[in-house]
Amino acid sequence: MIKLLTIIGARPQIIKASALSRAIRQQFADQITEVLVHTGQHYDENMSAVFFEELEIPQPDYNLQVGSGSHGQQTAKMIMGVEEILEKENPTYVVIFGDTNSTLAGAIAASKRHVPIVHIEAGLRSYNKRMPEEINRIVSDHVSTYLFTPTQAGTDNLKKEGFLLTNSPPYTIDRPGIFQVGDIMYDNSLYFSELAAQRTTILEKLNVQGGDYTLITIHRNANTDDSNRLNGIFRALQIITATYSVKLVLPLHPRTAKQMNALLEPELYQAIHTNPNIILIPPVSFLEMTTLEKNAQRIITDSGGVQKEAYFFKKPCLILRAETEWIEIVKEGAAILCDADPYRILGAYAHFETNPVIPFISLYGDGTAAYQIIDILLGEDGNKPTTNKFLPSSKFLL
Repeated sequence: MIKLLTIIGARPQIIKASALSRAIRQQFADQITEVLVHTGQHYDENMSAVFFEELEIPQPDYNLQVGSGSHGQQTAKMIMGVEEILEKENPTYVVIFGDTNSTLAGAIAASKRHVPIVHIEAGLRSYNKRMPEEINRIVSDHVSTYLFTPTQAGTDNLKKEGFLLTNSPPYTIDRPGIFQVGDIMYDNSLYFSELAAQRTTILEKLNVQGGDYTLITIHRNANTDDSNRLNGIFRALQIITATYSVKLVLPLHPRTAKQMNALLEPELYQAIHTNPNIILIPPVSFLEMTTLEKNAQRIITDSGGVQKEAYFFKKPCLILRAETEWIEIVKEGAAILCDADPYRILGAYAHFETNPVIPFISLYGDGTAAYQIIDILLGEDGNKPTTNKFLPSSKFLL
């Protein structure tokens, strides 16, 4: 029996972990035990309860409740907590996702105790080391034993950094295995988009129909905490509604709402809040967000996850950043890097108005990433891998 110690800390990781937990529950329960550790990096009792309920995963076995703090304080508390749990649980593997401080803490604690690390969503690079996430990604990749990349770009990035793609088992921290399995969030998008259609009424509540609105998300500190950038973005949104008579739906991150009040020019703030085509709403649940993404005409965002989900649902995307980890969607013409420049935002919006046809070729696998990951780990641990041809996650709806 394999024991996985899965570490989560931010809401995107809870979502990613749900795909792995679902695969274990549906097909591998007799071969794998999962111990779920929530670091408490982002933790709100009510919001987290909703997430766990919606995502159909068990409550964490441990919650470190580290809360907020500087990067150093937060990460140090997590390392201490994870180390104690590792000693108690003695897992076969530690599973980490993505690029948060929780990811980094799990990687450091496990590598120091010589527990093999499974890094899901490995190989991503923005090539901007001023981003804390970039440091977290690089360190986590370089101490992992199993690196599961979501895309060819991720695999290529690891190769550039000296990883050998030809390593064979048994894999170690010095000779890691690299596997391109597709994106675990694509598994979730297939599964939860069908579930969301059954369980949400967000479109009716907002009085919008599929294809007649643009979805906006703004949450990164670089955009919310810089007056020039925040004003530039909202000036562009105001012009878009006037030019195209399109509705904009914007679920407001708490920080964004606060900074709009503090930093937007008074006339612009007033114009935004009285514009009937700009629909400002409180944060939405995961299933509601899935419904909004699936039914939008296009998406404007500074979120890495939402960029990718836009591609999953075949929506053109305007990226409110200067760079992206998901370079393949830009190369394919499905997304445009606009930064916070209103002229670039307006130009990109006009481009997609006049060039609506995008191929949306398959970039992120076939929706079976979680099943492939577990199958590989079982095989490497001496268990007989399954010989089933896995079905996309939408086929596993209960």
